Amino acid sequence: MCGRTACTLAPDELSRASRYRDRTGQRHRPRWKDGDTDKYRPSYNKSPQSFSPVLLSNRHFNKDAPVDECVLAAMRWGLVPAWFKENDPNKMQYNTSNCRSESLLGKKSYKDPLLKGQRCVILADGFYEWRRLEKEKQPFFIYFPQSQGGQVPSPQSKQEPKCDQSLDQGESDQDDSDWTGWRLLTIAGLFDSWTPPGGGEVLYTYTVITVDASPNLQSIHDRMPALLDGEDEVRRWLDFGEVKSLEAMKLLQPKSSLTFHPVSSLVNNSRNNSPECLQPVDPTVKKTVQPTASSKMMMSWLKTASPTKRKNPDEETTAKGPEGKFAAEKQTKPTGSLQQWLQGSGSSKKPKT
Repeated sequence: MCGRTACTLAPDELSRASRYRDRTGQRHRPRWKDGDTDKYRPSYNKSPQSFSPVLLSNRHFNKDAPVDECVLAAMRWGLVPAWFKENDPNKMQYNTSNCRSESLLGKKSYKDPLLKGQRCVILADGFYEWRRLEKEKQPFFIYFPQSQGGQVPSPQSKQEPKCDQSLDQGESDQDDSDWTGWRLLTIAGLFDSWTPPGGGEVLYTYTVITVDASPNLQSIHDRMPALLDGEDEVRRWLDFGEVKSLEAMKLLQPKSSLTFHPVSSLVNNSRNNSPECLQPVDPTVKKTVQPTASSKMMMSWLKTASPTKRKNPDEETTAKGPEGKFAAEKQTKPTGSLQQWLQGSGSSKKPKT
């Protein structure tokens, strides 16, 4: 399963970090599809239905382009089949964020784009996965091992993701310097284009292909994204002219070339978007309990003898869980005095949004 990723690089950085090789072995810096830098928003906590950067053959957009020429595009996570007849893509009745490699040829939603060569590579700093414990789940951030230049983004070294950098076609191959920053995950995916039945803008969407987890990840989850490890695997997956679908599917294998570390439960809520989402934590260390928003409001009311404004419903503790389902956060009122409860001794700290 893959239900949450991080991709924090700005558009220009993504172009530098995703250089690819053509059939002759020459390396190129891909340009962005026109207008797509405005759709992409860097994030430490991307969930389905958000727009993510994907690398794909430019032939899908320009029939005169070489098949081995690649471009970057921003596509929405969660495949909407071209044959979908509703006017609203959000009315899809089933989840297409992931597709099992074993089912690609058995389901029309995935078989059609696969046989049409609509293969893409999803780019991400890494992905999150949750290990099931007795009463809760521990999130992990999973990524390619990094060289000295690539370090986990931190509050000190990387603040809010920037998205104001753009790249036009004229710049695409002028910067020949090698990328020394974070090594991006390159995830195999399929995409499709959907046009509203009544006409309108074409929506490009994708699905993440999953395989059985590699031995080093099986303790966390039994599935993992199908990774393409190295420029040659990326080229073969994207070159639908030279590498046919059945041959390309042989690339979809578990990869053991990943590392991971536990992260804060802050990432459980997809609305939380800060470097703390992917910073390493020690899961054995108990968190210091802090007063909750509710207890602060109650204390204020007791001190002023006048009730404060009612809490906005959007501020309730309903959170989007790691599997995309909304579940109310359980709160247990501890034994002890009212003053202890008001100070938050029995509540979990509410993440900042």
